[in-house]
Amino acid sequence: MRFLMLCLLLLSNAALAADARARLEAFAHGLDALNGEFTQTTMDANGEVQEESRGTLALAAPRQFRWQYAEPFPQLIVADGNNVWIYDQDLDQVTVRNQSTEESQSPLTVLVDLSQLDRDYVVQALKDRGNLAWLGLTSRAKEPPFKRIEIGFDALGPKQMLLEDLLGNRTEWRFSNWQRNPKLAPDTFRFTPPQGVDVIGEAVEAAETLPLKN
Repeated sequence: MRFLMLCLLLLSNAALAADARARLEAFAHGLDALNGEFTQTTMDANGEVQEESRGTLALAAPRQFRWQYAEPFPQLIVADGNNVWIYDQDLDQVTVRNQSTEESQSPLTVLVDLSQLDRDYVVQALKDRGNLAWLGLTSRAKEPPFKRIEIGFDALGPKQMLLEDLLGNRTEWRFSNWQRNPKLAPDTFRFTPPQGVDVIGEAVEAAETLPLKN
């Protein structure tokens, strides 16, 4: 579930809601890599908080990302371009599966490939609220993985994101400390299961990691 939610990620104080898209495009221009911090709140359909967590994320064009939960339960999710690795430290368990098109073509990757925006989503300018300019995204997929997603931008970039799934559950993210085009460590998007952990699934051999754009 965390992976589905994290796959539905993107990226700014505007006076008009229509300005949100311009801010997204300005933020994404020349962006090849990104890292930052997040807090996440998950609520049920009645609005009751089910879980609160925080961590860090990193992204590189076009299909690599690293999503790491620090608390309350450590978990690491790494997409290397072909495989997605999910490491639950408390369970001593790793799950690996092929990185499908749906998993790689998420709102998060729009930041480094704006061509996905209108191709994969119906984009709607929403009313400003909370001193943020908002965009609404609806998936064009025949079987969409979520009901709706909204992204709020302040003057520095994406500040908040809201996701409502098909059952009415909501997840809210708040982002901070964005760094554009940081020099990421070579192993940021690589994962090797620690010795002794249970591995569920089978990795694609010789998964190719796509390089950053020049």
